[in-house]
Amino acid sequence: MTRAAEHERAHEDGRTHDHDHEHEYDVVVLGAGPVGENVVDRVRAAGLSAAVVEAELVGGECSYWACMPSKSLLRPAIVRSEARRVPGLRAHAYGPLDAHEVLAHRDSVVGDWKDDGQVEWVRSTGAQLYRGRGRLHGPRRVTVEGPEGDRHVLTARHAVAVCTGSRPVLPDLPGLAGARPWTSREATSSRRVPERLVVVGGGVVGAEMATAWQALGSRVTLLVRGDGLLPRMEPFAGEHVAAALAERGADVRTRVAVSAVVRDGSTGPVSVVLADGDVVEGDEVLFATGRRPRTEDIGLETVGLEPGSWLPVDDSLRVEGHDWLYAVGDVNQRALLTHQGKYQARIAGAAIAARAGGAGAEDGAAWSPHRATADHAAVPQVVFTDPEVAAVGLSLAAAEAAGHRVTAVDLDLTSVVGAGLYAQGYRGRARMVVDADREVVLGVTFVGPGIGELLHSATVAVAGEVPIARLWHAVPSYPTLSEAWLRLLEAYRDGAGAS
Repeated sequence: MTRAAEHERAHEDGRTHDHDHEHEYDVVVLGAGPVGENVVDRVRAAGLSAAVVEAELVGGECSYWACMPSKSLLRPAIVRSEARRVPGLRAHAYGPLDAHEVLAHRDSVVGDWKDDGQVEWVRSTGAQLYRGRGRLHGPRRVTVEGPEGDRHVLTARHAVAVCTGSRPVLPDLPGLAGARPWTSREATSSRRVPERLVVVGGGVVGAEMATAWQALGSRVTLLVRGDGLLPRMEPFAGEHVAAALAERGADVRTRVAVSAVVRDGSTGPVSVVLADGDVVEGDEVLFATGRRPRTEDIGLETVGLEPGSWLPVDDSLRVEGHDWLYAVGDVNQRALLTHQGKYQARIAGAAIAARAGGAGAEDGAAWSPHRATADHAAVPQVVFTDPEVAAVGLSLAAAEAAGHRVTAVDLDLTSVVGAGLYAQGYRGRARMVVDADREVVLGVTFVGPGIGELLHSATVAVAGEVPIARLWHAVPSYPTLSEAWLRLLEAYRDGAGAS
């Protein structure tokens, strides 16, 4: 076939067009959120050329609609609450938060939803940024439709990494579309405080946003289908958070189902109709009811994969059956957390670089830099409610379901001297789940003010499979909250509080 005939055939197939700009790189990354940025950083550090494609803001969901804005909204609420438990400050901490100042600070944290700084960082790595919607177009090929109608065809010599993240899921309910519900994006970016906010869903987003907007002045109703909040964690964690929300005036309802949503006009109140016929009124309604992968329109069908699906991967983040395709972060459904996605990105970047150089990527050792082993047993998470919840590894129920013979010890954190110094009336709880055969820690959960900073020590213990006998020699400083570790070890030794 002549070159002219080849071009004509390609044109008919839609693979190239007269105005296409064709480029070749070692690695092409779809998605410039924290995960995509870390893949780019690692492959560039290894000397590989890279292109990254982004349809929205460089920096992704975490920077503009999730981790960063949500924590900026939650921090004032938590600090005020803690000040109310400190002698000398209590009397000065009962006024309302300055909502205007809090929202203005949130806007500053997200750069007013402009990504100039993130763009400059990508360019500083030497990677090429393409603005527009990227789609796979067969093995190792990505097409980019730019905002000005320009079209680029990118070919990857070694790897394409899909780092497109996830999006909120809205249930199929009568009236919901016309009611203009909030998702996590609207909940973290709203420029006004609704007088009444209905939150549907008792997971992390629902619990955190109920905490934040209640502190900013909303009257919150929290509707949970299941038995309690934070269902994937130890039951006591959700119980503490629900009790704290209720004490501050939230209406927390469990075992309820929403059957319809009705908005009165374009700007009027919203009515949330429950399955039992009750109606809850609000000015806004937030649905925090799960997430799905952003893979519905990225050309998966051109490489034999199902559009809209999660992408199963091996421990080097390579998609099953495709030696050139990687799926990193939320899209693989291993752990939908920014820090885990960035961890995966570091692993994927190392694996891509090693395979490009032909060395070491198949190393099977547990410590290999090319294997994401933490996703299996040592995933840490902090829920920034008031009180905070922090957990890593397996809960008691999950450990038992996995077939481990376990012992769990529970600790009332009021027994820790540092807790009483941290705040008067401190309330909290901890649980350590121990593999009874190997005597290593499988999981730890803390709930209480200020316990998020305890989590990394627990993560090291779980990820490192540190024997209980060695943990006795990791001496906690007195008088700090970390003395909880000593009390948990004592309880394990004595059999006190064992479950």
